[in-house]
Order: sequence, then structure tokens, then C-alpha cells
Amino acid sequence: MNPLYIQVKKQITESLVNAEWVPGKSIPSEIELANRYKVSQGTVRKAIDDLVADKILIRMQGKGTFVSTHNEENIQLRFLRLTSNTGFKEKLNNKLVSFEKEKANMQIAKALDINPSSTLFSIKRLLTFNEKPLILDCIKISSIVFKGLTPEKVIESNGLMYRMYETSFGIQMLHADEKIKATLANKSSSSLLNVSEGTPLLSIERLSYTFDHRPIEWRLGLCLTNNHYYRAELE
Repeated sequence: MNPLYIQVKKQITESLVNAEWVPGKSIPSEIELANRYKVSQGTVRKAIDDLVADKILIRMQGKGTFVSTHNEENIQLRFLRLTSNTGFKEKLNNKLVSFEKEKANMQIAKALDINPSSTLFSIKRLLTFNEKPLILDCIKISSIVFKGLTPEKVIESNGLMYRMYETSFGIQMLHADEKIKATLANKSSSSLLNVSEGTPLLSIERLSYTFDHRPIEWRLGLCLTNNHYYRAELE
């Protein structure tokens, strides 16, 4: 049997999944949760400590414990690790290139844990820094999970896709796995990135998850790295 605090952590997570407590709002106090789950306050505190470490909850001194949110741009960008060689913060802009419905192939179906041939939204965006193309972003998400998503909503998100997932669909992205490799620009990507065919690119394949390690979004970023580098923090 799992330790008691792990059981409490799971119960709190289930309440988050069921939207009992939503992003940006506070959860009940440790005393209230201890009474609810019939455990000690110390057990609740340990469960919350784990959820804070997982970036699911955030403690605010003097205010309480809140459900993490992607409403702030700097949090939204915690998965975007390309950094300018200059070290200066740059303005991120994006342009919607295409928004289509398509059937999932075997690779995407396996990654998103959905049935093969399920319908997806396929979204292609061009991200620029200082008005220069930097990343060609290809996103695949379930059209069932994101029922009602439109090109207009993607444009209105102003590039903050995770915030839009959260505010419009109640889906919170918690962590992501990435596969990184070198590749070359093909005819399509070279045209959009305004480089010659065969130009070296960094390919970043990302799978993003919500609660219970549930895969929600598959994304492929093709990145120019002549003036940028990929930065990773290791703990």
C-alpha cells in the first residue's frame, strides 16, 4: 500500500482533474484538507509539498496554496528553451500558417494514446524573434479533447497555447518530454523559415502531459540555431 501522504496526493490530484479547484484559485487550507481526508495536518503538508515540487500547486506566503496557472507569459515559456546568443530577452511573435483537421497516423496515435485514425487538429505556426523566423511549430491535438477550437482562438491566444488550453478548455499542461536531434530544412520548412533547402536545423519533438501523466499535445519544432542555443537546467 502507498504511504498515506501519497494517497492524499492522489485524492487532491483527482479533485484537480475534476476541476473542483481550478488554475489560479486557492485550494482549502491544510487543516480543512486534513479534516476532509481524516489524516494529520503533517500528512497533508507532505502531500502538498510533493505537488508544489511537481509545479502543480504553488504556495504564496500569507495567502495560501494555489493551483498553478499558465496565465503568466514567463510560465508559459518554461518549455521554450531556445535562448539568444546575446543573452537579451527578445519579443516572441507568431503567425498561424495552417489549421486543419486530419486523421492521426500510427506515430501520433501512439504518442497521444488515442485510437489510430482518430481526428486531430493539426496546427502549424511560425515563431519569430525580432521579426526574423526562428521556429516552425507543428502541433497535433485531439479534436475531441479540444472540441470547439478554431483558427480564431489560436490567433487570439497570441502564441500562448498552454494558457489557451487552460482558460478555454480547462486543460493544464504540467510537464513535457523532448527528443532533440539535428535535421535539415526540406522544401516546405526552408520556404517558411526563409532559408535555403538543406540548412541545418534543430528538431525538437515534444510530448506534453496533464494530470496522471496523460499525453495531450504532440509538437515538433524545427529551429534555426545560428543565433540561438538550446538551454537545459539539470537538477
